[in-house]
Amino acid sequence: MLAGLQNVTFEFGARTIVEDATWHIQPGERIGLIGYNGTGKSTLLKLLVGEYLPSGGTVERSRGTSIGYLHQDLLSFDTQDSILQVALGAFERVLQLEKEIEELGHELERTGDEKTLHEYSDKLHELETLDGYNIHHKTEEVLQGLGFANADLQRPYKEFSGGWRMRVLLAKMILQQPDLLLLDEPTNHLDLPSIEWLEKYLLHYQGSVVIVSHDKYFLNRMVTKIVEVYQQQLHIYTGNYDYYEKEKAIRVEMQQKAYENQQDYIRQNERLVERFRAKASKAAMAQSIMKKLDKLERIEEAEIERPNIRINFRVDKTPGKVLVELKNVSKAFGDNVIIENSSLEIDRGDKIALIGANGKGKSTLLRIIAGVEHFSKGERKWGHNVEESFYAQHQLEALHLNNTILDEMKECGSQMTELELRGLLGCFLFSGDDADKKIKILSGGEKARVALAKVIVSKANFLMLDEPTNHLDMHSCDLLIDSLNKYQGSIILVSHDRYFVAKTANKIWEIVDHQIKEFKGGYEEWVAWKERMAKQEADNKKQEKNTEPAKPAEVKQSKPAPAPVKQAPGAAIDKDKKKELQRVQRQFQQTEEQIAKLDSRKAELEASLADPATYSDKTKFIAAETAYKKAGEELTLLTRQYEQLFEKIMELEG
Repeated sequence: MLAGLQNVTFEFGARTIVEDATWHIQPGERIGLIGYNGTGKSTLLKLLVGEYLPSGGTVERSRGTSIGYLHQDLLSFDTQDSILQVALGAFERVLQLEKEIEELGHELERTGDEKTLHEYSDKLHELETLDGYNIHHKTEEVLQGLGFANADLQRPYKEFSGGWRMRVLLAKMILQQPDLLLLDEPTNHLDLPSIEWLEKYLLHYQGSVVIVSHDKYFLNRMVTKIVEVYQQQLHIYTGNYDYYEKEKAIRVEMQQKAYENQQDYIRQNERLVERFRAKASKAAMAQSIMKKLDKLERIEEAEIERPNIRINFRVDKTPGKVLVELKNVSKAFGDNVIIENSSLEIDRGDKIALIGANGKGKSTLLRIIAGVEHFSKGERKWGHNVEESFYAQHQLEALHLNNTILDEMKECGSQMTELELRGLLGCFLFSGDDADKKIKILSGGEKARVALAKVIVSKANFLMLDEPTNHLDMHSCDLLIDSLNKYQGSIILVSHDRYFVAKTANKIWEIVDHQIKEFKGGYEEWVAWKERMAKQEADNKKQEKNTEPAKPAEVKQSKPAPAPVKQAPGAAIDKDKKKELQRVQRQFQQTEEQIAKLDSRKAELEASLADPATYSDKTKFIAAETAYKKAGEELTLLTRQYEQLFEKIMELEG
């Protein structure tokens, strides 16, 4: 065991975080630490590193175990050193050896002393043993993997924003290779390519890793164990996040059944006590039953800490077919070109995810679409009846500091009652009296959640969302996904949360070579398509490499093939190709019709599942849910087939 908790109780004032909790971290484990916001995940990490002391029980750490702990408070660190120097700080002993070797070298040149020569040789040997000659290469590799360009490596750490500073500190930590790595929301400051790089790196990491994250994709790929902080207890599940969700549902159901059975047993015995209490002959029996009930270990009701409050959008106006159009737009910051002569159109019903690496201009493009960013060339045009709402970090400035959260929500003109607004704020992690807090005392994350809640109640028919899930926990994220799927308007969003993108988007946009490339389909289909394209490109390169040009001598010796008498060269091939093209086009048309029918069927089933009456009849609900899942699976297969047929048509027409 590397570290762990043994019967630990920890309290903040009158509030208990965990009670009598035991958790042992073994070598080589990859663990996801999860729980609703405020349940104490970060507190547990601080207990493990010794920043907090438990009220009861013991925190155990094996002698010699090194722990690396990445958390938000590290951002208070500042220096004029370059980011390469900061990351190289991971190799403290190697850097010290380099300095000592340099000093000994100068002394050796001056004195030629044999003792100095031996010391010099020993230090060189130690440097080689620690792989000291490769530290610069390793450090550059890790920094580049986390999204830094070569040109950035010598820039002062002080010049970088909080998100980029956190990447430097993450690089330093993983280069230190501690026995136990504790990562508190490591993907919050990373773009998609950097998250994918970190996943690959950590999958081969030799030590143990504990990750606090709300990124379900990341947890599913990374962890083999889930530890959930729930009702002041630690619940351990051996599997990834998907396994945890299924297993937890079973555990909750079993606990609820056990609770109901016990309540029936208690009620029956209480009725017996009531009947027997009045009869003197039965008084002893009544006393015996009461003692038995007193000794009974009560099962807790399996209540969910956070209720599933629905977030409902209200859209007043239906817009025209086209919501916004950009024509030949160009935008650059000095030499950094974002888009050039680029055109795009957002149509009614589009739910677009704008994805890609940081620095490609996703947020800039979103601001151009919203009309708050100027561009050097081109035209931007709103469609008919568009009522837009834009959520981004800089929107926080629009909050009225002296308002309470509830007052701020009331001013949105949503016509929701105070009770409805308080329910909605619960989804955004403001429960009970939190709604009466003043805006001016809120943290940056809390203000961001208020701004997002305002967007939700705005009655807009077009939402523009820049990283909407950054300050939400998994439960709130799920509620937001559910509401966006039911939302009748159109959306364009920027997010690095792959689960969120996969569950909400029906189109993917990517900025490639200063142009917007559109993929009609969801995130998982886009990933599969990218993988197919990459494989195809690799195969083509391999084929080109293996195909050697014919030698001139062989060409001279070969006899020309006799030309066909009755038809022109290539006519038969053209005829076959034409037949094949017609066949594929027929298939393409049939698939298109099937997709349209399935889309219509899926919409009907969605309406059925949205109807409360469906839930009152269990058989009806199960049938509707099964049919909906089946329709979704069939639609995914048909869409994939549709793409393949389209690619085949392009190939045959080419």
